[in-house]
Amino acid sequence: MFVYLDNSSTTKPYPSVVRAVTRAMEADFGNPSSLHRMGLEAEQLIKEARSILARSLGASPKEIFFTSGGTESDNTALFGVWESRKRQGKRILTGSVEHPAVLRACEKLEKMGAEVIYLPVTTQGILDMEAFQEALNEDTILVSLMHVNNETGAVMPIGEVMRILKQRRIPAVFHTDAVQSYGKLDLDVRSCPVDMISLSGHKIHGPKGIGALYVRDGLVSQPFLYGGGQESGFRSGTENVPGIAGFAQAVREQWSEPETRIARITQVKDYLLKQLTETITDLSFHTPADSAPSVLNIGFVGCKGEVLLHMLEQSDIFVSTGSACSSKKSGSHVLAAMGLSKSQIEGAIRFSFSEDNDINQMDYVVEVIRKAVTSQRRLRKAFAKE
Repeated sequence: MFVYLDNSSTTKPYPSVVRAVTRAMEADFGNPSSLHRMGLEAEQLIKEARSILARSLGASPKEIFFTSGGTESDNTALFGVWESRKRQGKRILTGSVEHPAVLRACEKLEKMGAEVIYLPVTTQGILDMEAFQEALNEDTILVSLMHVNNETGAVMPIGEVMRILKQRRIPAVFHTDAVQSYGKLDLDVRSCPVDMISLSGHKIHGPKGIGALYVRDGLVSQPFLYGGGQESGFRSGTENVPGIAGFAQAVREQWSEPETRIARITQVKDYLLKQLTETITDLSFHTPADSAPSVLNIGFVGCKGEVLLHMLEQSDIFVSTGSACSSKKSGSHVLAAMGLSKSQIEGAIRFSFSEDNDINQMDYVVEVIRKAVTSQRRLRKAFAKE
């Protein structure tokens, strides 16, 4: 049986997405900036896609800008706000458990003169609101916090952050990386008026290499890329028409029956958690109860997560030990920030789900994991005695 449980890293494109991408490459291959019919047809595809993404966020089409993915969207937001507001203040607030696309950008901003405060999280991996309140001051020009953590599924209180910013009348720009929450949790800028939102196509069964950045109308932010002035001058470079078409189709699919899809994912996640808890001893749980439906992070005490990963792979079960963007580096900065021990971090496995998963698959996963954990623990005990 083939079981793919690494959907936070990337998802399998919907068949309709593949068709949309292929059609755009074969038939709508004109340059959207060209004035002839082929160019106008490609431009129309982009216009329709922009409207589809805007509706999914309760936004206006003019507030949606296409990028090459979540990383570019994050970088565009952070560097763009810095360049436009660095004379008003130097302080930037972000979380200690952010994606590397934000953390590495913040490290660069520090070298450029920014004062970056990396906010701590609770043992549940949720933003420490008291620390946020203490760090927030009149010099703060930007707050960048992810909506859902990619390793644990913890949901950050972005609504509460917005409320505090308004209450204290801090004119900082609020950016959220919604790459892991888009299509899984409600995010409507009419009810939660954040200023900038990063999105990625391949996390919702769309193509890789395409993303988007929502920028609230009226917000001044400097472009990150310069050139031909595409995307209303905000993001130069010939648009990735096939990617944009595929992204839009993925959004159509995700928003067709969202409640049914989320209920299915939640059922599968809850079932796996229950079965693992009843079947295997000495587990540590790194995903809070009130988390996103798509992620479950569990530590198998006495095991190495990377070894378990490869043992499961031999049975065609695909999981991860953390973020794919930093999986080749030692340890998880997210789990470390939560105060977990080295052994807990080493034994952690992330299961991430999509609607392609079902209960039968989870029964198979539990049985394979049980054997793998038993085998690894037995070996480690044997070596410890020698």
